[in-house]
Amino acid sequence: MSEVIQAGKFVELTYRVTDRKTGHVLTRVEFPLGYVHGHNEILAPVVHMQLEGKAAGDVIEVAINGNDIFGPRDESLVFSDAIENVPEEYRQVGTSILMENDRGQTRSFLVTHLDDERLTVDGNNPLCGREVVFALEILTVRDATDDETRSGGAMNRGADVDPSLLRPV
Repeated sequence: MSEVIQAGKFVELTYRVTDRKTGHVLTRVEFPLGYVHGHNEILAPVVHMQLEGKAAGDVIEVAINGNDIFGPRDESLVFSDAIENVPEEYRQVGTSILMENDRGQTRSFLVTHLDDERLTVDGNNPLCGREVVFALEILTVRDATDDETRSGGAMNRGADVDPSLLRPV
């Protein structure tokens, strides 16, 4: 009998995120993502709930409204500036810039537009205002080792995960 996903189980999976409206794939993991279920919920809570009870070999799709997870889009978090005011290292679309306000709070902004005169950054999560589908393939379900439980995931392995899709803090 196959082991099923529940608290304390080590899970390895791959996934891709598709924009429901356009069908465009927004991101996918390059390597299997490993975590200990119930110890470090690294994806949206609704995704983890849908994984409960699934086994290796299962493929599931979970529809998510980005507004439910990250809140509605806030246009006050979109800024443009003259290109000459922006350091060279930030002048590429897709670059993430960590900014701090006068109260010491930080937020990650993404460079979304660049031309010869202006650069635009957006502090909204890229999933705000979008309905997406997470397609997950479960590769491994087994008891987690003590080391994996302590660390919350696979030992000496990494995943190429788009940080904007991780669970909000």
